[in-house]
Amino acid sequence: MNSKAKHTQWIKTEAKRLGFLSCGISKAGFLETEAPRLERWLKNNAHGAMHYMENHFEKRLDPTKLVEGSKSVVSLLLNYYPSEEQKDESAPKLSKYAYGMDYHFVIKDKLKALLQAIQGEIGEVHGRAFVDSAPVLDKAWAAKSGLGWMGKHSNLLTQKVGSFYFIAELIIDLELEYDTPVTDHCGSCTACIDACPTEAITEPYVVDGSKCISYLTIELKENIPSTFKDKMDDWMFGCDVCQDVCPWNRFSKPHSEPLFNPNPELLEMSKKDWEEITEDTFKKVFKNSAVKRTKFSGLKRNINFLKE
Repeated sequence: MNSKAKHTQWIKTEAKRLGFLSCGISKAGFLETEAPRLERWLKNNAHGAMHYMENHFEKRLDPTKLVEGSKSVVSLLLNYYPSEEQKDESAPKLSKYAYGMDYHFVIKDKLKALLQAIQGEIGEVHGRAFVDSAPVLDKAWAAKSGLGWMGKHSNLLTQKVGSFYFIAELIIDLELEYDTPVTDHCGSCTACIDACPTEAITEPYVVDGSKCISYLTIELKENIPSTFKDKMDDWMFGCDVCQDVCPWNRFSKPHSEPLFNPNPELLEMSKKDWEEITEDTFKKVFKNSAVKRTKFSGLKRNINFLKE
């Protein structure tokens, strides 16, 4: 086995040991097929008020411009599917990924551990870790690395595990053996398109971000437009509808990451508890949680919008 193959195998085994669901690797370079797609999406203002999406266009499409000397993009998936969900079915809903500790912290630590392990095993390897916080097209790289295909809801889908996982990358200056994309298995299914409460999936594989409930409840800082009244399906933070209805998510299995376990109080809260939530309760239930992004005022705004 040559050193490239040996290093590749070692990295994938180490990623599994650290708790990642899977690991795929691509050659760092310009994402040719993504470029026109991203340009069109921005031109159509599908990013709404997410103006940061317009920044770093070149870097977004070419990691070699982001990380000097980079040769490989190591894509990783981490399962977050919970074993339990909110008890009160009439309560405002929270996206499953936000049940436990903020994934940015959890994954950053795992990525740092992986990079350190690579340096310890292979030697002088430089790179950077990315979790949804820099201009990197996570899903495009994961698909290129054979970890799944882009579903009609524009999330990455994997046959054996569905789509309830986080995607992260290590971009490093080490040449490795590269994976190839898998085929699309959506077929003629349109479950996600049909189920989207705000009709944000405007055509297969195209999501108008400015209509997406996740965008409206998290990214949007102004008031939610009244046109979305009665279309929010009771989501107060994020939205899982397109994933919940996807047939491939029948294969989702609960995660084994203790840090993703929710505060027990969170699952017990009733509709009334949420409607009367105080800042103290918010701080206690969402300590170190991704929900902090929307702040107490943002969550209250969302709950009130559902109530009105």
